Amino acid sequence: MTEDRKKQIIKEATALFSRYGYDKVSVKQIASACGVSDAALYRHFNSKADVYDHVLESLLKRIPHKELFENLNKINDLEKVLHEMARFLLEFLNKNDDLYRLLLFSALRGHSKARKIYAQIRGDLIEFIAGRLQAFKDRGITYDINPLITARCFIGMVMDCALGLNLWHSLGGRAVQPEEAIRNNIPIYARGLIKKG
Repeated sequence: MTEDRKKQIIKEATALFSRYGYDKVSVKQIASACGVSDAALYRHFNSKADVYDHVLESLLKRIPHKELFENLNKINDLEKVLHEMARFLLEFLNKNDDLYRLLLFSALRGHSKARKIYAQIRGDLIEFIAGRLQAFKDRGITYDINPLITARCFIGMVMDCALGLNLWHSLGGRAVQPEEAIRNNIPIYARGLIKKG
C-alpha cells in the first residue's frame, strides 16, 4: 500500500506541476489531489522539493527507449529510421504532453535536476541517432558528416516540432497534424544526408 500511495502522489504531483509549475503548487494541493492529509504525504516525502525530484526521476521511466531502439536497429534505410524516430517522438509527446510541459516549466525555473533529466532524455535519443548515422557513414551511404552534430540537429528539429504541435497545436498559427510535419520534413532532412548516385 505504501508504494501504491507513493506512486499516486507522484502521478498527481506530475499533473499539478505540469499544469501550474513548481512555484504555484503547494503540498496541500498535492495532498488534496491524492485524498490524503499533508501529514500523510510527508510520510512518503520530506518536502515539496523531494516530491518534485521524484516526479522528475519518474519521467525517465516513461520513454520506452529500449523497445524503440531495438525496433529502429532492425531498419536499414536512413530515411525510414529518421521517419520512425520522428513519428515515435511526436506521438509519444502528444500522448504525454504533461512530460514536455513539466520539463519546460522546470527548465524555465532553472531547476538543475530538470536540466539533467532533459539532457538525459534528449541525450539518449541523440546518442542512438548518432550511432546509426555513423553506421550509415561507415557504409558510404551519407556524406562525410559529423554524426553527433547531425543527430543533435535532427532531435532538436523534432522536439521543436513537438513543442508547437503539442503545446500550441499549431505551427506558425496553422493547425498541422504530426504526420503532415513528418512527411514534409523527414525526406528533406534525410535526402540531404544521402550521397547521390
